Amino acid sequence: MASTSTASHPALEHDQRVILHGVSWEDYERLLAIRGERSGARIAYLRGEVELMSPSRGHEGIKSLLGRLVEAYAEERGLSLNAYGSWTIKERREERGAEPDECYVLGAEDALRPDLAIEVVWTSGGLDKLEIYRGLGVREVWFWHDGRIAVHALEGERYSTRARSALFPDLDLDLVAELAGRADQTQAVRALRARLRGEPG
Repeated sequence: MASTSTASHPALEHDQRVILHGVSWEDYERLLAIRGERSGARIAYLRGEVELMSPSRGHEGIKSLLGRLVEAYAEERGLSLNAYGSWTIKERREERGAEPDECYVLGAEDALRPDLAIEVVWTSGGLDKLEIYRGLGVREVWFWHDGRIAVHALEGERYSTRARSALFPDLDLDLVAELAGRADQTQAVRALRARLRGEPG
């Protein structure tokens, strides 16, 4: 592992991030093995660079609530949706690896990669996650940033930006983004369920 650069902040509400340069695939896999199954830094890899990121409490709160909202939507619409959290997705040939904030597979098949990856952009900087997911073949990626959700759908070998999700075309993502900023997660989920059922409030 040749060199490092850091972008970290001591404040509670900032993610802690370290970028390592000149990292071989073998070294990347060693880092994954050292960390093991314990919760801790999320590790991403892109062509010789590794990002180690320890998410802040705010980051974790947003990603958890986004996950709860997606799952509530799937339940209300009767969809088969399986959650895999920060599943380590990697492909040696593409020199890419990622651990999304949340990810999902539609249906119950034994998938090799998620259909949807969700990333919370809380602190600027870091590796190009969309380029990582492109090489991994993830169908759709959502980036939450500053109260908005940007949707990227894979078409052939490139992502296109969309106003709505191709996986969940009737889901109001502006509403989801607004609810994801609420302090009370349970109330936010209840509000989404009420809206989906056509109930007032």
